[in-house]
Amino acid sequence: MDNIRIAVVGVGNMGGAHAVNISKGMVPGMELAAICDINPDRIREMEKALEKEVPFYTEFDRLLEDHIVDAILIATPHYLHPPMTIRALQAGYHVLCEKPAGVDASVAEEMNRAAEHSDKVFGLMFNQRTNPLFQRLKDMVAAGQLGQIKHFTWIIHNWYRTQHYYDSGDWRGSWNGEGGGVLINQCPHNLDLWQWLIGMPDRLWANCAIGKYHDITVEDDVTIFAEYDSGAVVSFITSTGEYPGTNRLEIDGSLGKAVLEGGKLTFSKLARDERIICRESPESMPQEAYETIVYEEEETIDGHLLILRNFTDHILLGTELIAPGMEGIKELTISNAAYLSAWKKEMVPIPLPAGEFTAALKDMQEKEKAMHLEKQKAGGAEPIGSGAYQDRWQVRW
Repeated sequence: MDNIRIAVVGVGNMGGAHAVNISKGMVPGMELAAICDINPDRIREMEKALEKEVPFYTEFDRLLEDHIVDAILIATPHYLHPPMTIRALQAGYHVLCEKPAGVDASVAEEMNRAAEHSDKVFGLMFNQRTNPLFQRLKDMVAAGQLGQIKHFTWIIHNWYRTQHYYDSGDWRGSWNGEGGGVLINQCPHNLDLWQWLIGMPDRLWANCAIGKYHDITVEDDVTIFAEYDSGAVVSFITSTGEYPGTNRLEIDGSLGKAVLEGGKLTFSKLARDERIICRESPESMPQEAYETIVYEEEETIDGHLLILRNFTDHILLGTELIAPGMEGIKELTISNAAYLSAWKKEMVPIPLPAGEFTAALKDMQEKEKAMHLEKQKAGGAEPIGSGAYQDRWQVRW
């Protein structure tokens, strides 16, 4: 195979941008061969934006039946990710799915089982993994440059959203529409990077404040405290209700500290291990020597394009996949655990007891339906995508 023919399913903000860039030839080895969306207005917009004519579908099953493509890129609402991914894999297509893989980690496991049985490629759009500073930080941790990890702290308060944002679509800010709030919509990248950098925690406690700053039925302010059997702890704090925002990631280890903020990675490297200092220093408050190394953010290609290129190269050349589908289980496991902890008001183990989150989520959905909330449509329907990647999808410092 010399070329991957791909169909983009769901051409809203993200799907539209993917379709336009693939049609422009910005992904070598990948050809836009079809698009699919149930909204005729989006299809008409795509007809104007694309570089060439391609078949347009309004029925996903019809697209699968026609077998005119090799791969499917899924950019639909969250709850549609799992069934569409599974059906496409079972029909013999490679699949690249937008984040998150879904809402329930157990369903993400089903997606990966379908991939194993199909012998097709299943990847996720975790584009922030391509950021050079995150990659450098991961290499530092993996190489042991920080020593024994003590504390991982991430404050992410620059996801600010207004009430207008939540009112712009019926699916927003609800358990039945999105499947959650800031954790499932804004933070999947951050949760993925957390586990990608230092691995999965063994237990966690969370406070997920529902509608603290907005008229919504899901969380818009979250504090997570997680523990590792190694002794490392995580503090993860995020919100869509604070302005101006902060995005600061700090990893403290026995050999120093790494701080990632404002497009800059600063490594304070100790001359000797803090554990040795603690046990051997004759002073109560010594002034130990350390070296400060600063890495500035680099100009690079958009991360979405890099994931698309990597997905293509993996299929054609066997290049290692940056974000395989299995990683979606891990990210969702953390958000599922946070929700369950908040609902139970207690620390929960990871992995979670089988079926517990699924049952609890269903209960939240039923309660939400029973409330018969009618959101004000201040902004009307969600605007049609511009066919360009928006700044809100990039790393936000």
